[in-house]
Amino acid sequence: MVSALGQAIYRFPLKCSWDAARHLSSTQHLQAQSVAIKKSSAVTQAKNVVLVEGVRTPFLLSGTDYVDLMSHDLARVAMQGLLTQTSLPKEIVDYIIYGTVVQEVKTSNIAREAALGAGFPDRIPAHTVTMACISSNQAVTTAAGLIVTGQCDTVVAGGVEFMSDIPIRLSRQMRQMLLSLNKAKSMNGALSLLRKVRPYYLALDFPAIAEFSTSELMGHSADRLAAAFQVSRLEQEEFALRSHTLAKKAQEDGLLTDVIPFKMPGGRIVTKDNCIRPSPLEQMGKIKPAFIWPHGTVTAGTSSVLTDGASAVLIMSEEKALAFGFKPKVYLRDFVYVSQDPKDQLLLGPTYGTSKVLEISGLTIADIDVFEFHEAFAAQVLANMKALDSDWFVQTYLGKQSKVGAPPLEKVNKWGGSLSLGHPFGATGSRLLTMAAHRLQKEGGQFALVAACAAGGLGHAIILEAYPQ
Repeated sequence: MVSALGQAIYRFPLKCSWDAARHLSSTQHLQAQSVAIKKSSAVTQAKNVVLVEGVRTPFLLSGTDYVDLMSHDLARVAMQGLLTQTSLPKEIVDYIIYGTVVQEVKTSNIAREAALGAGFPDRIPAHTVTMACISSNQAVTTAAGLIVTGQCDTVVAGGVEFMSDIPIRLSRQMRQMLLSLNKAKSMNGALSLLRKVRPYYLALDFPAIAEFSTSELMGHSADRLAAAFQVSRLEQEEFALRSHTLAKKAQEDGLLTDVIPFKMPGGRIVTKDNCIRPSPLEQMGKIKPAFIWPHGTVTAGTSSVLTDGASAVLIMSEEKALAFGFKPKVYLRDFVYVSQDPKDQLLLGPTYGTSKVLEISGLTIADIDVFEFHEAFAAQVLANMKALDSDWFVQTYLGKQSKVGAPPLEKVNKWGGSLSLGHPFGATGSRLLTMAAHRLQKEGGQFALVAACAAGGLGHAIILEAYPQ
């Protein structure tokens, strides 16, 4: 059974009400330029929110070049890269928000530690958010909310993940014993506690990439979706190969301009993602199922890999951006957060989110020029596209009369996606937004739709509108 859909809806630009319902608005600036647009309605007086620039460190396979660093090192370099790319005066930043998933206990508020390391004034508040794979999406939209409500004009947002050094704990019994030992008031008391130690106390507690509520790995859900929507193993492998091939071409053609050089300790400079590895279908076909043996169809070759990386974006009010001479890339428009059954529909957030964000914006699939969908698994992306194109699914679970429609594949992830570029959990969302903005500029489109799934049955979708060139 599918649980009731939970959703949070936000609109930009806004007046005062967060749940005001109206069509996607063009801006006074856009109308003044007499730019032809597909759909519009009356302009509000609220601040327009723009994405000025976005950067990221190279996304690297965990356990490779970044292995001896810490998460705040990656976040700091991303923030410094944003400053360099924009020549942004640090003192005009009002707030800093970062997303992360697996937190380093020494730097629990990674946003604050990275900001101080990057040289931002200590008067600038910073906080960290976590929402699984859409953590940096939440950082960006929280930044937009601060701007719309008039509290800020300039916010640095982004995310970081560092899977090369995850926190591994002692067993709970050992932790409790050590805490008690620390309180022991005598040697005899300490020895008495130590005599209670059992061999199984020494077992280590590793973080699990599994759903707490269901104890299932996300790959199990991907396999279940593949079966439910009849996504074959060959389809998954073809999609994964497409992702790697497109990413390699984008890298070679110099399209991944958001990637900034990372100077390693010792002076060596890392300049490229290292997760991009196109493999022939014949080779992919030999890989064993990763989650359900022997009949599963999801493999390591069709799954995103554990990745280290950080990203950062500059979010501003349009007025402030223009006052400082910046040329924004896109407007942030309507966005939604959704949630559904974390077992059978764990990875269907893009379907629910896409349907809802198109509904509140007054747009259709045909109006969208650029799609950036997070690729946790090839099966997940393909299942969502089939769900969007299914009258039965939309009528049964979304309460609509007819299907939303699947995005044309030629508009989806044209420069690669998480399967090929890598997926540092907390950093992927702002990477998606920046890539969508760059594609809109390169392709001359007007609207982009970014959508992603996340652990817990969560999802996010947002509409971007190209800034007039």
